[in-house]
Amino acid sequence: MKTKTLNFLMLLVASLLVFCAYHAASAQTAPADTAPIKIEGAKMAPVPFSHPTHVDKAKIACKTCHHKELAGKAYVSCVKCHMLKEAKDGAPTAKDAFHKQCQTCHKESVRKGVSAPVKCNECHKK
Repeated sequence: MKTKTLNFLMLLVASLLVFCAYHAASAQTAPADTAPIKIEGAKMAPVPFSHPTHVDKAKIACKTCHHKELAGKAYVSCVKCHMLKEAKDGAPTAKDAFHKQCQTCHKESVRKGVSAPVKCNECHKK
């Protein structure tokens, strides 16, 4: 009887440890619901970017925007490769990369009949 109880408790503790480790790992990698896209020194206001709108609603894969992997980290900040002021190693500046990626996708969505902001002040809200 003691052996069965001890085995059950050990299994319970191990299960809780696995659950807690999984939860902690997923909490660290999950993006914020809304993250501001801000470029230092930009003339326009930062763009509030909604991960749920793009990933959950529009079904856009993370790798569409986070297309490069650095040192084993799948999703890194855009400005790790796209510099603020100058093109480097074949990567356009952050502003040019955002505009090309976002505007191209938004305009394509509108052509398909899906509502998406396409004017400057629709994304860069003051």
